[in-house]
Amino acid sequence: MDFREGLGVPVMSNAANTPDTILAPKPVLKTARPRLYKVILLNDDYTPRDFVVRVLKGEFGMTEAQAYRVMMTAHKRGACVVAVFARDIAETKATRATEAGRAKGYPLMFTTEPEE
Repeated sequence: MDFREGLGVPVMSNAANTPDTILAPKPVLKTARPRLYKVILLNDDYTPRDFVVRVLKGEFGMTEAQAYRVMMTAHKRGACVVAVFARDIAETKATRATEAGRAKGYPLMFTTEPEE
């Protein structure tokens, strides 16, 4: 007997109230971290060093010393990883930095590639 019957409340029976109904557990969804991309400064022999340092400071928020180190590493090795970001951010920063060089007539080039 249902306890509500004594209160004058009609009780309707349906399959959901039967004890043999088993609910499947909900799957736990995990959010994957976005793949990261490296922004890479490529060396060229035409863009002035002080301009490269200014771009690195302005676009990537580096200090003078950090920007100089990155610029010199790219100069000596041919390329240098500047920073690592989510894909959209990396591509935007690389494009803006490259366009800053083009606007002044320099072949300054930044690229992106997936981090391993």
